[in-house]
Amino acid sequence: MIHFDEYRQWDAVAMAERVQKGDVTAMELLECAHARHCAVNADINAIINPMFFNARRYLRKSQPEGALAGVPMVLKDLLGHFPGVPTSGGSRSSQYVMQTIPSTLVSRLCEQGAVIIGKTNTPEFGLLATTENTAFGVTRNPWHRERTAGGSSGGTAAAVSAGIVPVGTAGDGGGSIRIPASCCGLFGLKPTRGLVPSGPEFGEVWDGAVSEHVITRSVRDSARVLDQIAGPDDFSHTPTTPAATKFEASFRHSPGKLRVAFSCVSPLGGAVSMSCVSAVHHAAKLLESMGHHVEEAAPVLNADDIVKSYTDIYIAHVTAEIDQLQTIHGRRYAMQSVEPLSYFISRIGQRFSAAAHLLSRQRWPRLQGVMAAFHQQYDVWLTPVLAASPYPLGALYSSRLEQRLATVANLTGLHRLLPVNILYQVSSEQLKKVPFTQIANLTGQPAMSVPLYWDDANLPVGVQFVAPVGGDLRLLQLAYQLEEAQPWFKRVPAL
Repeated sequence: MIHFDEYRQWDAVAMAERVQKGDVTAMELLECAHARHCAVNADINAIINPMFFNARRYLRKSQPEGALAGVPMVLKDLLGHFPGVPTSGGSRSSQYVMQTIPSTLVSRLCEQGAVIIGKTNTPEFGLLATTENTAFGVTRNPWHRERTAGGSSGGTAAAVSAGIVPVGTAGDGGGSIRIPASCCGLFGLKPTRGLVPSGPEFGEVWDGAVSEHVITRSVRDSARVLDQIAGPDDFSHTPTTPAATKFEASFRHSPGKLRVAFSCVSPLGGAVSMSCVSAVHHAAKLLESMGHHVEEAAPVLNADDIVKSYTDIYIAHVTAEIDQLQTIHGRRYAMQSVEPLSYFISRIGQRFSAAAHLLSRQRWPRLQGVMAAFHQQYDVWLTPVLAASPYPLGALYSSRLEQRLATVANLTGLHRLLPVNILYQVSSEQLKKVPFTQIANLTGQPAMSVPLYWDDANLPVGVQFVAPVGGDLRLLQLAYQLEEAQPWFKRVPAL
């Protein structure tokens, strides 16, 4: 039996290679993951639906083969459908709804030998930048258990950071790969729009703002997984094909001398903490020492376009989700089974017209044009990920007072008297806490969080790199350069 100290020294690529050579068995890796889960998950609440029984049954019948042979992996409990297991979306409304058909992403991972050991926590419907909900509770950051692990893929990030698994799936609709990666000291790449499909249930998610991939400790794990999951399926609305050169085969190649712009000024207004500024300056100096051209510059972005475009996604899709729930189960069930603020958003959203949504979508090309022009001058844009070090739990979640007010409004119909604009005001204040990530979702660009800095309290503070559409390989090549120059793999929380 392998020991945890040995297990933790291997990334997914190393584990798969050892299984393929016969140096270790997939069952040994599974039992080590289970032992670690038993040791730490009660403290951090990363995995909300363990699947070790399913995994053992699978391994007793089959010998996993492929690029991820025997690698223990978790699935974010949103979009990651696994037959016979619920996909809750962080909500009581769906926590017992069994799935019958796997998502394309899950199918491709399993075909390559991944061993799924559980589903991870997420905020309700993936709406928040912190993983806190009323259905399953709070996911805690392994680096500091009173801090957020980020969201909406916080459960996956916490499981990887704590050493339960080397890799787990994540989805990013406004920073939900990059924010938890930053909070937990991990690597997280949001791919170009359409590179990873969301079928068969969806052709696109959140109008194409969402991209799925994984959160990892090593860059090579991200590259290997991307090779296995990239490419359109029969349901893709944006059938982007993978690069002709495979990611794993090319990510170690030099990206050449890059023109890097860096900025620490929030595009949405609001303060940015010194820890985040220091993280960016540290990364800029490191890049300069590696031979890249680095200067301070930023695209001129319209904050109103970003806030309204992003908030409109929330309004439209939360309203659709809850209206469908009401159609199937009735109004009382919907009101009682979703969180008060989610239901409140949906009630105001009933007054959000189809015309308003279409007009909102017309803002996206304007933002794309600004970023395309900016990338004529600069290959990569470097920014913070969040506006501060990982926030205390509760700072990004609704307060008890806000929940009570939303409950009263839902019960009395008070929401009918409130203007739709109230959601923009609330959203703007929340987005100022994580102001750098949404632009890449609206424009479809690839972006990544890289763990290069820890603050004075030993909390990880990631930095973001944004590249032009299709620049996924260049980001991986840059990340590998940074990983070689300043290795982070062995820097783990003392959990």
